[in-house]
Amino acid sequence: MRELKLGWHMHSFPVDGSSGADFTQQIHNTLQHIHPNIDSVWVDDHLMPWAKWQSNDTPYLECLTTIAYFAAAYPTLNFGASVLCQSYRNPGLLAKMAANLQLLTGGRFLFGIGAGWMEEEYRAYNFEFPPPSVRIAQLEEAIQVVKRLWTESPASFEGVYYRVNNAYCEPRPDPIPPLMIGGGGEQLTLRVVAKYADWWNIPGGTAANYAHKLDVLRQHCTSVGRDYEAIRKTWSAEAIAVAETEADAQRIAARSPYNNNAIIGTPVQVAEQLQPFIALGVDYLIVRLLDFPDTAGIELFVQEVMPRLRAGS
Repeated sequence: MRELKLGWHMHSFPVDGSSGADFTQQIHNTLQHIHPNIDSVWVDDHLMPWAKWQSNDTPYLECLTTIAYFAAAYPTLNFGASVLCQSYRNPGLLAKMAANLQLLTGGRFLFGIGAGWMEEEYRAYNFEFPPPSVRIAQLEEAIQVVKRLWTESPASFEGVYYRVNNAYCEPRPDPIPPLMIGGGGEQLTLRVVAKYADWWNIPGGTAANYAHKLDVLRQHCTSVGRDYEAIRKTWSAEAIAVAETEADAQRIAARSPYNNNAIIGTPVQVAEQLQPFIALGVDYLIVRLLDFPDTAGIELFVQEVMPRLRAGS
């Protein structure tokens, strides 16, 4: 098994009413504290806040331009999209943007993509919002377009929803970014994962749910003739409250509107709650701490939780 890697799931909007400029500085402050101790930073792909407790006029950072900016500022870190909505950009253009990021970052871009889900956002930005089965079919075609443009020159693809015709994507990415597909739909999405993904991610949920999804993914791999072990298993822990005492961790969680199904406790207790995911095969953990913009939680996580997880204790 690979060494366990750690990614920080960056907030895309302020949680304390800060302005856009102050929020950007909060991100810098966090990264300045932790960048030597993490492997990657992950950015959501939304255009307006998805959390119902946030006002729609809250500042919100767009995914790919944010990655470009922070990747230049922190050259030791990889930067990933968690995950790009296939509906929001023509897949040919998306392939070119990703290839360009891979060039400019020196190979530090991690390409995550999903089918999209936030109907309110689709409607607000005048994107069509077809049924889930269509969005997943579009996702599969978008992935094929991207892969074609990254490996063939010129590239052509003719699908039901997307097409390219003698298109060039130069320079093609070298190395090709890992393709991470996000989602847990058992009939359609996980079949797309089995066919195309280098990495798979799902946010939140219990270890029992994750184990069930892995069983479904394994069945799809068998069906399509894919090596299940070739797909890297990642998991996003969307809400962690860690502190020196359990009471302090509980207070952090109580103050945060993110706290549904939160992992709460001391470093030992948090490690114990995360260990079942590692035992299931997760070797890339992506975390979001509930005390942001404070850095105490993420610093405690990298200093005390990660060593325990890597040691298997």
